[in-house]
Formats: sequence, C-alpha cells, structure tokens
Amino acid sequence: MATASATGCQDPSAEVLAAAAAAFGLLASPARLHLVWALMQGESDVTGLAERVGGALPAVSQHLTKLKLAGLVRSRREGRRQVYYVDTAGQAEVVEVVRLLVGRLSERAASAPAGLLRGL
Repeated sequence: MATASATGCQDPSAEVLAAAAAAFGLLASPARLHLVWALMQGESDVTGLAERVGGALPAVSQHLTKLKLAGLVRSRREGRRQVYYVDTAGQAEVVEVVRLLVGRLSERAASAPAGLLRGL
C-alpha cells in the first residue's frame, strides 16, 4: 500500500486501483450499464435483454460476454436458452455502486430540467 493520507487511511495499491479502473471502464459503456441494471431487476435471456435495452442481438451478446469475463454477470443453460443474471455474490459491491448511482441519477433526472445531468 502507498503512504497514509491526511485522514490516516492507507492509499490503495496500484493493483487495486487498476482493478477498480477496469471495472469502472467496463461500466462506462451505456449499453453495458443498462444490461447490468436490467439484470439487477431479474434474470433474462439475450433476446429479452436486447428488446429491453433496444440493442441488436449480436451487440448485446458481445456486451454480455465482456460482463461475464469481468465476473459481473453469470449465465446458465435452460434448454436451448442461455439465461443471464448478475453475480451478486462475487461482485456485490460493484452491483451496489451501479444500483446507487443509476438510481440517484434517475431520481435527479425525474425532477431536473432536460440536460441538467450532463457533465456529471
């Protein structure tokens, strides 16, 4: 760990910061963020997710693959369908950050004039 800050807490290591940046970078895509949000509401197959987020099946499938590789999303086979769900056990903290941030921004958007959320 790095040196202590003025509050007495140790700064995170470069490895921890790199892992956090990678997680945030992955979620910097509106499409992937929407997929995680949708899956937080309940599991779904790729067709249902594509309809919900308004994306093409191949693009949604690629986003899901990236989210699976990062450990944010898991899947299981049900007959011929692949059902996706958020890995709340493995990535509970990241999922909670998404829930809090998107939820708070949604509340602001509902009560703010158009365009007020830009630059946040």
